[in-house]
Amino acid sequence: MSIAIYLEGGGEGKNSKAMLRLGMDAFLRDIKEVFRQKQLRWKLVCCGGRDKAYRRFMNARTEGEAEIAVLLVDSEESLSASTPRDHLRERDGWDFEGVDDDTIHLMAQTMEAWIVADPEVLNSYYGHGFQASSLPRRENLEEVSKQDVASALDRATQNTQKGRYHKIRHAQQLLEQIDSAKVRQRCAHCKRLFDTLLGLAG
Repeated sequence: MSIAIYLEGGGEGKNSKAMLRLGMDAFLRDIKEVFRQKQLRWKLVCCGGRDKAYRRFMNARTEGEAEIAVLLVDSEESLSASTPRDHLRERDGWDFEGVDDDTIHLMAQTMEAWIVADPEVLNSYYGHGFQASSLPRRENLEEVSKQDVASALDRATQNTQKGRYHKIRHAQQLLEQIDSAKVRQRCAHCKRLFDTLLGLAG
C-alpha cells in the first residue's frame, strides 16, 4: 500500500517546499516509522497554495498516484461545519464527491497553532529575548484565530536573536523539534490526523 499526503504550504519555490516537507516529515516521524516497518510507501507533497493542494489531491485520486491520497490544509478560520469536508465545501467551494472523509484533514486554524503548542521548544529555539507570555494560553488552540496566532508568535519572537518568526526560515526546524503529543493534546484535528493515518497503516 502507498499513501501520499498533499499539504498546503511551502510557498512557490522548490527550496522552500523542500524545507517544509522535511519539517513536516519529521513532525510525522512516528507515523512514518509505522509505515516503514510495515513496508508501506510514504510520500509527502508540499503544494504551495491551498487551491493547488486541493487540485493535486483530487488529481492524485483519479490518476492513481497513490493507493490512498490525503489532503492536509489550514481551516483558515473557525470551523463553519461539523466536518472538514463540509467546512471546506462551504468556505472554499471544494467538491469532494466520492471522497472518503478519512482522507480530508485540517490544520485548524493554521499550522502555526501546532508550533505554539510547545512553548518549551520555542523558548529553546529562540533563546534570549523570547517572550513566552505572549503565546496563547487557551488549552484548545483551535479556538484561537489564525490572525491571533500569527500576532502572538510575532510578539513572542520580535526581540530574539533569530528575529521574528518566519514561516520559511523557521518552520522547518521548529516542526522537527516540537512534541507531537503536546500538539495533539491542544489541537483536536492534529490528533484526528495521527489517529487516522495510524489506522490506515493497520
